Amino acid sequence: MGNLNMNDIAIPSASKASYPVRSGNALRPLIDGEPAFRRICEAVEHARRSVWVTVTFMWASCRMPDGRGTPLDVLHRAAERGIDVRVIFWRPDPETEQLKTNAFWGAPEHFEGLRQSRSDIRIRWDRAEPGYCQHQKSWLIDAGADSEIAFIGGINLNPHSVVAPGHRGEGQNHDVYIELAGPSAVDVHHNFVQRWNETSERGLPDGRWGEGSGDDLPFPTVIPRQRGSIPVQIQRTIHSGRLANGHAATQGSDYPIGEGERSNFELYCAAIDAARRSIYIENQYVAVAEIVECLHRALRRGVEVVVLMPADAQSHAPLLHLAAFDRFTLAGIAGLNEAGRRCPVWVHAKVMIVDGEWGTVGSCNLHRYSLFGNCEMNAAFWDAKSARALLDELLREHLDEDVSGMDDLAALRRFGAIARSNRRLDVAGGGSWQGLAFSQLPC
Repeated sequence: MGNLNMNDIAIPSASKASYPVRSGNALRPLIDGEPAFRRICEAVEHARRSVWVTVTFMWASCRMPDGRGTPLDVLHRAAERGIDVRVIFWRPDPETEQLKTNAFWGAPEHFEGLRQSRSDIRIRWDRAEPGYCQHQKSWLIDAGADSEIAFIGGINLNPHSVVAPGHRGEGQNHDVYIELAGPSAVDVHHNFVQRWNETSERGLPDGRWGEGSGDDLPFPTVIPRQRGSIPVQIQRTIHSGRLANGHAATQGSDYPIGEGERSNFELYCAAIDAARRSIYIENQYVAVAEIVECLHRALRRGVEVVVLMPADAQSHAPLLHLAAFDRFTLAGIAGLNEAGRRCPVWVHAKVMIVDGEWGTVGSCNLHRYSLFGNCEMNAAFWDAKSARALLDELLREHLDEDVSGMDDLAALRRFGAIARSNRRLDVAGGGSWQGLAFSQLPC
């Protein structure tokens, strides 16, 4: 399938976004943590100017692929080469205190580890609005240079996530990143500068680390050169109480001041409402009533809908009434452990592909926290070739089958058929599954 012009795709852009649609981008999907972080580490190791990262969770036990050590080891080595390495870490507040366990939140032992490593990286810590989370997971290489590359997704830095496709083993997460090069990288650049300059803890003694971490950054003024042909729009969720001073605009942008942003919510609703044939979703949660109602309307229009979620019955409740439609599939995935038994894989990806022509990948769950309060970032793209490449790679993993010769509607129907067959085999306790996908609806 060839590229389509954005004007040929029915899905509108987000009209209330901080960032416009920019053409001329290149995209590359990165499925699951091991391949994604292998590629990210390669980019860090070849960085010429800077490595800027936003992190939510980072476990001490996380190791990067191919013996590279911890994420901090990778960043320390880059800083030792003279690269400007900066990280924004989330610091949970009293309402989210229980999440400190898995966060590098600036505890005394975290500072001691940094001192012992003699680290040259620059760190700022940032709280969210009470009860919410700084949930962006982005990597930006060589900000402002011709070699600028951004990575946008939702993969956390933990051993459950840095895993290979196919998910052989227990306690694994399935997740997705997208690699972005071209004009829209300037918006990832702007987002980092905006967040860095306004981190909540920057004025506190334990709110930053490293020589130069007290310095603010200039906003970008030049849009990167074209690296491809794909239109991309950076979507965000920004609470209305955050990031009030995004005042420096690059060409072709109008950054709102102090109003918050819900372009993730706006574009998810618009894309589902514009779907003509098929909707494929991977998400940890689909729990917001407006999103569920959009899916209901799509099913009534005759759209084929597949939703891939964790095997968590409680989170399925908002979607169960959609099972009245034969065109609806609610699925999970399960891999084999060393003993050959099926183990559920936690679906942590935040992906939607519509009509095989449009997609979005990022950090945004479809629950009220991500859509209305957390700090989130996705990349939406209007390109049939990229959307189908992502869909085909995901379904190749989940179905152990190549669906690239099918149209999007047939591919999702094939997904539903295999998922239901695997469900029947699981209930019956016999036979051999195809791939990983199984239906989470009653047989």
